[in-house]
Amino acid sequence: MEQKDVGDRQLDALLERLDRITTELERMNRAAEKQEGFLLVARELHDLNESLNALAYAALGQAPPRIQRRRAS
Repeated sequence: MEQKDVGDRQLDALLERLDRITTELERMNRAAEKQEGFLLVARELHDLNESLNALAYAALGQAPPRIQRRRAS
C-alpha cells in the first residue's frame, strides 16, 4: 500500500474530525449508561409494586388474584 504525505492542514482537519467523533461517542456512551440505569430502576419499581400488592392483599387476608403475565425477554 502506497503512503501519501498528509499536509499540516489536512492533518489538523483529520484530528479535529476525530475529536468531534470522540466527543460524540462519549456523549452516546453517557446516554446509553443512563438508559441502562433507568431500565434497572424501572425493573426495581415493578418488583416493588408487585411486593406491595402482595402485602396489601395479605393485610386484607386475601390471596392475590392469579394473573398470567408474559415476561419480555
